[in-house]
Amino acid sequence: MPESVVRLAEHTTLRLGGPAASFVVAATEDELTEAVAAADAAGRPVLLIGGGSNLVVADDGFDGVVVEVATRGIAADVETVDPDGEIDPSCGGVLVTVAAGESWDDLVARAVASGWVGVEALSGIPGSVGATPIQNVGAYGQEVAQTIASVRVWDRRLRGFRTYLAAECGFGYRWSRFKADPGRHLVVAVTFQFRVGTLSAPVAYAELARTLGVEVGQRAPLEQVRETVLGLRRGKGMVLDAADHDTWSAGSFFTNPVVDEEQVPDGAPSYPHGEGRAKVPAAWLIEHAGFTKGHPGSGPVTLSTKHTLALTNRGSATTADLLGLAREVRDGVRERFGIELVNEPVLVGVRL
Repeated sequence: MPESVVRLAEHTTLRLGGPAASFVVAATEDELTEAVAAADAAGRPVLLIGGGSNLVVADDGFDGVVVEVATRGIAADVETVDPDGEIDPSCGGVLVTVAAGESWDDLVARAVASGWVGVEALSGIPGSVGATPIQNVGAYGQEVAQTIASVRVWDRRLRGFRTYLAAECGFGYRWSRFKADPGRHLVVAVTFQFRVGTLSAPVAYAELARTLGVEVGQRAPLEQVRETVLGLRRGKGMVLDAADHDTWSAGSFFTNPVVDEEQVPDGAPSYPHGEGRAKVPAAWLIEHAGFTKGHPGSGPVTLSTKHTLALTNRGSATTADLLGLAREVRDGVRERFGIELVNEPVLVGVRL
């Protein structure tokens, strides 16, 4: 396993973060578990990274072992494309096991080409497959929990492998048992159960349905859904592009808060989220608290010029700069609406 000292800014989509005391690239499952087990045995802190799309790392860096999850492998239990290259829906369903280090969007592209239904609306999300069950990644009306069959982990406390069925994962909105017990579970592989076909899962998100020209609950061709989602995400600066500073971000910086129904501000859109509770779009709260696209207009960090949920590095930022803007937005929303925004990215060595 190659090891060197590197700056974590080179490995995060925000392009922020100081040096790692030690950096290990783990290309196999054995290398991955051995690197983590060795660091644990030595009492050294461990930071796992995949695509680096959900990390805010301190300017001082990380005084421990950073392990890059670089494992590869996608294995389906049945072939879903016939010899003529056409999707064969006769098999009905397929189980697909994916190594944690695989690119998430590469998997989505493979799924669409293979007729694996259920993740097409999650196109364009950066990061690795192994990170998706931790956050229960979701967008445009889909969540990975809807297609996950099981998650295989290395349990750092018990020092052994465990497999959790989907029902045991505690999935909720941007939540899982893995997030609830941070650092314990090293995801090594995820198994998905997909329906096979040429049409998407029922479209559940109004903006996506309008853009596709279908009603909410209807289906559309898989490839059309993927391309439409990619277009919507590009329009919001949410598809990585080195030339576009609006994409030098960690995606949506704040989760949509879930509040008591009586706390929903007048005029705010909201969505039922359990008895007496509602989810309110964080972007609406941010904008109506006075923070517009591109705020504050100049400087090393700003809100994206395309979408107020993203905090962006304009090229010369520090993590301290980013957190200063995040606090300003969080505090402004709290003062205006009495609602506390919670960061979605993982904070390493810093606090909001």
